[in-house]
Amino acid sequence: MTTIAIACDHAGFDYKEAIKSYLASKALLVEDFGTYSTEPVDYPEFVRAAAKAVARGQCQLGIILGGSGNEAIVANRIAGIRCAVVWNRRTAQLSKEHGDCNMIAIGQRMMPEDEALSLVEIWLAAEFKGGRHQRRIDKIDE
Repeated sequence: MTTIAIACDHAGFDYKEAIKSYLASKALLVEDFGTYSTEPVDYPEFVRAAAKAVARGQCQLGIILGGSGNEAIVANRIAGIRCAVVWNRRTAQLSKEHGDCNMIAIGQRMMPEDEALSLVEIWLAAEFKGGRHQRRIDKIDE
């Protein structure tokens, strides 16, 4: 069973809660690394915890949310994480098909909630294509 790490700062809290509900409706397990309200916080501690859980295999995938999605910067500092900022259907799809991204970042202030949910659905359904894309991922990990 796939377990998805999810984390946010205060600016991504509402979408985090909506995405958790969506994932539960698809019978996916979710591990919530916080934050747990809209009270202002610093995102690195929450994003880092989620990314570490994905990197060590505790969770297979991860979704992080903030105001812009640039919270991906923290996740990408963790070895073994490939986190893409996704802002439309195509970036969500290609993040998995070409980048084999095990995490995505979404900016709550950048799009309506239904679009964010759609991006999660597309990303989860996409499959890594391997081939030349694997060669490029191997170069990232050198």
